[in-house]
Formats: sequence, structure tokens, C-alpha cells
Amino acid sequence: MESLPVEQKKTLSFDILTYRAPFLIEKLLKDAIIESSEEGEQLFTEVKRWMLLVRLDTSKVWQMYSLRIDEVWHQFVLFTDEYIKFCDFYFGSYFSHNPANAPGNNEENELSTGSFGAFKQLYEKTFSIELPDIWFDEKSININRRVLNDYVQKFFLVEKEGKVNMINDGGELVLSINLFARDAIAFIAATKAFYVRELPGNLSDKEKILLISSLVEFNILRVTS
Repeated sequence: MESLPVEQKKTLSFDILTYRAPFLIEKLLKDAIIESSEEGEQLFTEVKRWMLLVRLDTSKVWQMYSLRIDEVWHQFVLFTDEYIKFCDFYFGSYFSHNPANAPGNNEENELSTGSFGAFKQLYEKTFSIELPDIWFDEKSININRRVLNDYVQKFFLVEKEGKVNMINDGGELVLSINLFARDAIAFIAATKAFYVRELPGNLSDKEKILLISSLVEFNILRVTS
């Protein structure tokens, strides 16, 4: 993919960020993917900014660095006709939702994959603002947040020297935490999907949020609604 001419970049940057999709926000609310219309608008704005950056800088393969933002993009794609019209109008062609690291993508482009740090720099240079916290899924955790465990029953727990260690099926240490969170860790290891508030044990809400935030940050858990 060739880089866009400078003047076209300016037009694209202005136009795409003014696009609104109330039908998408309505679906996100109905499916409990978001907690408020404001949150949905914020997430959708970041979808548009990410798509814009991918087209403005084609020197690298840029990944989608937030699962929450990616889910909003995915939901947008499900409105097939609207999404195709959106892509044709703003990009001149269909913008595939295939992951950046899908088989064949790197071979076709022969480009290196941009790091999150490089993406942050590009974002802040392009939009003249700091990368919003909404890009950090672990910062979105609250007591009512629902999270998913794709590694359910693939970890086992070992108590040692006053700690409970979470070990993966390759024998590697994933997490070590005080025994006060033993019941919560056992629950997480055995549960596919749950709300933060459902963690057992005598943990405060703050402790539950901190524990889940850490596991999301290290890609052990992922955020949903």
C-alpha cells in the first residue's frame, strides 16, 4: 500500500473523525459491550483514529493494541452495508478487519510490525494529544467489568513460602501473589468469564480491581463489557 499524498492526508484526517454511527452505539449498549453512550463514542473515536493512522503511515504493520477498541471495530464491521459505504467514502476501498499478524499479511507487505511505543509516538505526533487511557485495557477495570479467561484450566496453582503461584502448562511461573488472594486466583484459573465483583475471598473492591488489572496488563485475562 502506498502512502497517501499530503493534501489527501489532511482531508482524510478531518473528514473521518466527524463520522458518527448512532446505530453502532445503540447496539453496543444493547449488547452490554459498553456502559454508556459516552464510553461508546470514545471507543469509536479511537477506532477511527487507529484506522486513519494505519493509512497515513504505511511504513509498518500496525496492530490493534486494545481488545476493547478492537471489539467496537468488529461490531461496526457487522453492519456490512454501512461499513462498506464508510470504507469506500473515506478510504476508497474496503478496510479489512483481519488482524495485522494474520498469516500472509507480513509476507505480502514485507514490513516490520510497529511496537506499541512506536504507535504511541505516531498517535501523539499526529493528533497533538497524549494517547488516551482508553487504549490501556487494564485501566478500564472496575468492580462491574466483565472479563474473559482464554486460558481456563490451563494453569495450576502451587502454594510455596507464603505465596500462591500460578503455573502454566509449560511449567512457567505466570503470577505469584500473597495467600490472601488464594480463593480469588483459584476461581480465576477455573472460570471462563466472570465479573470482577464475583471474585471470592475477603478482598476489598480496590484489591479485586488491582488483581484483575494486573492480569489484564499481562494478557492473562481480557476485557469485555
